[in-house]
Amino acid sequence: MAPGETTWKLSLFAPKPTVQAALLAHDLIDDWDHELVIAGREVAEDRPDEWVLEGWYPRKPGKAEEAALGGLFEGKTPRITVEELPPADWVTLSQHNAPPIRAGRFHVHTPDYPADRHAIDFVIPASQAFGTGQHKTTAGCLEMLGAMKASGVIARNIADIGTGTGLLGFAALALWPRALITLTDIDPVCTGVVEENARLNGIPMGAGAGEAVMIVADGMDDPLLEVRGPYDLLIANILAGPLVSLAPDFAKAVSPGGNLLLAGLLAGEQEAVVKRAMARAGFRMAARLQRGDWAILWLRRRRQW
Repeated sequence: MAPGETTWKLSLFAPKPTVQAALLAHDLIDDWDHELVIAGREVAEDRPDEWVLEGWYPRKPGKAEEAALGGLFEGKTPRITVEELPPADWVTLSQHNAPPIRAGRFHVHTPDYPADRHAIDFVIPASQAFGTGQHKTTAGCLEMLGAMKASGVIARNIADIGTGTGLLGFAALALWPRALITLTDIDPVCTGVVEENARLNGIPMGAGAGEAVMIVADGMDDPLLEVRGPYDLLIANILAGPLVSLAPDFAKAVSPGGNLLLAGLLAGEQEAVVKRAMARAGFRMAARLQRGDWAILWLRRRRQW
């Protein structure tokens, strides 16, 4: 959904467990219409058990789109409300004036706020891609990266899968400044976003040590991503369904004894499914954080498997 285009929003209000179950069902659908973007959230901070599943579509949605959203719910489907939004970049608007995030050693803010000279500081403008650190999973990943560094992890070759704005890859490079950094995303629009954010934060783009390479790739399916491996730190802040599907590919891409940082999964059922998939692929748990309803997992690939 490009800036300046009319967008339609579909909303379905339901209790928190119902919306979370719908999000899990969505994660497991391989042929989902990528133009129908969905997310779940609390209705209000003081009403944590009341949630809404929201979908955004670039055209007036019809019965097919409503049926796709309704099909995510078991039993009775919540009433669907549809509204036309005025031409705007809805992602940018959602992030405008977002308050700064302090996550471990990191401070992330939009240009509306000053830098913090006592932290590892990143400025990430509102853009067409998510990942400014506002989301609990991104902030949790920043905390976990700091914990990895503090525990003695040495990362010389790093990949950030589903990078969005590039923030997590930039953070990893700040902690391991001589590492090779490979950033990927399935969305081509992220290339320009990452390059601009790299310029704003003084991150050199290139193929050498201390530089970042940006690749448009679906999961791990890219020859350059394969050639630049194996990785001793792989970051994937995506969704539970793709994480499960990518587990065997992660095992091939991460060196024995290497580290895997996963996020984008709800604590509970999604977390259990992802852990089982990673265990089958040869990873063992190293540490876990929970931020809100979201789990952040640090795993290590077994040396003998």
